[in-house]
Amino acid sequence: MSKRDYYKVLDVARTATEAEIKKAYRRLAMKYHPDRNPNDAEAEEKFKEAKEAYEVLTDAQKRAIYDQHGHDGLAARGGGGGGFSASDAFSDIFGDVFGDIFGGGRRGGRQQVFRGADLRYDLELDLEQAVFGHSADIEFTTLAECEPCSGSGAAPGSKPVTCDTCNGAGQVRMQQGFFAVQQTCPRCKGRGQIVSQPCDSCLGQGRIRQKKNLNVKVPQGVDNGDRIRLTGEGEAGRNGGPPGDLYVEIRVREHPIFERDGSHLSCEVPVSFTTATLGGTVEVPTLGGNVELKVPSETQSGRVFRLREKGVKPVRGGPTGDLFCRVVVETPVNLTEEQKELLRAFDASMQNSRRSHSPRESTWLDGVKRFFDTIRN
Repeated sequence: MSKRDYYKVLDVARTATEAEIKKAYRRLAMKYHPDRNPNDAEAEEKFKEAKEAYEVLTDAQKRAIYDQHGHDGLAARGGGGGGFSASDAFSDIFGDVFGDIFGGGRRGGRQQVFRGADLRYDLELDLEQAVFGHSADIEFTTLAECEPCSGSGAAPGSKPVTCDTCNGAGQVRMQQGFFAVQQTCPRCKGRGQIVSQPCDSCLGQGRIRQKKNLNVKVPQGVDNGDRIRLTGEGEAGRNGGPPGDLYVEIRVREHPIFERDGSHLSCEVPVSFTTATLGGTVEVPTLGGNVELKVPSETQSGRVFRLREKGVKPVRGGPTGDLFCRVVVETPVNLTEEQKELLRAFDASMQNSRRSHSPRESTWLDGVKRFFDTIRN
């Protein structure tokens, strides 16, 4: 008989998260567990089917193969559901409820190991450093393996001994009816070993808190919120467990000229009244150096010019962004009396032809006139 689709077995969508898959599996395992359904072959078969689906769909590699090639793909790679026992299943059912206290005892009494915690470091960069890449020296505090005892927690010349309460499993088993629950051993605190002569440096913990210095290579194009993962640079593991990772989170400082939006940059470019009216060129700063921007005659304040490929090369690839320059026509200040008279004369010369010289002002005045006419009527 052909196997049923694993997603249908657990009654979850193909896009289900691992948490949703675990929840569905717990529900079915509770329902069909052999201890709750003695001498029921159909319930036992459904229990096995749910267990097999759970094992595949919570394994990222197996799930990817299954999603692409189905049951045949798993069989070809030897990745199908394997043998199991009822106690294995129940440890998995309650594992996420009671933390890391399940499952250790069933693995041949081997000492539990614990992965070190991940760490986070906020790294502030200037915009230029984020755009062009940077090499930063950072310092942070972490839990490192104690060198005198090599992480064992025991004083040099001595060794930890196997815990006589859990026989080195790090867990003790309690059973009530069909419930088989394993808990962290209260004597060794889950380590599986007892340190009778603690190391003076770490006081038996196997790890010490110390400062660590690293050089971080920041790639070109990073932005606010991007994270750089440094594998194995987190806290040291316990009982020979692997270390955690260090995540360097990027924070880009505010720039005095540019604003960034993804791969694009923008800035304001002040131009004189004369340049905006008669046209001309202005120097515009870019991250690669100054360039000349041609300003056409009769340019209005607020007009935006686009300088292609003067933005940012994205860190994940793709085309370089653009620089958007917003023109701001600057009103003259600190004028002399002679300059003011020249402006008054200039303004007077435009009175008879203001509509053609100031179309936006004329349009606005016409709108104001219509507004008041509507109110009066």
